[in-house]
Amino acid sequence: MGGIAEFRSVVLDCPDPKGLAEFYSNLLGWPVTSVEDEWVVVSDGGPPKRLAFQLAPDYQPPVWPSPDRPQQFHLDLRVPDLDEAEQQAIKIGATKHHHQPSEDDSFRVFLDPAGHTFCLCRV
Repeated sequence: MGGIAEFRSVVLDCPDPKGLAEFYSNLLGWPVTSVEDEWVVVSDGGPPKRLAFQLAPDYQPPVWPSPDRPQQFHLDLRVPDLDEAEQQAIKIGATKHHHQPSEDDSFRVFLDPAGHTFCLCRV
């Protein structure tokens, strides 16, 4: 049964769309496919694998796990080797979050350069 809409993209507000797109391009291996002043897209060819970055001059990053500025969403990204993926993510600009809720080390929480949370998850 079909829905009334088809998924197009996830859009992240940020202060530097081009910079954040370059980070995710490196993280995911997807090329930057569209660049405008206030809107940049990375994609592996289109929906459903498409991330867009939208200029938000007054952007305030989440302060997770605090409810003061909740994360509202996060990306889960699968990787074959958590240790290697962590090293590479940090090398391109990610920060490992101080709060790591996984007791079995099946995932690790990071912040992108704009402060959005994302998880690297064991395949």
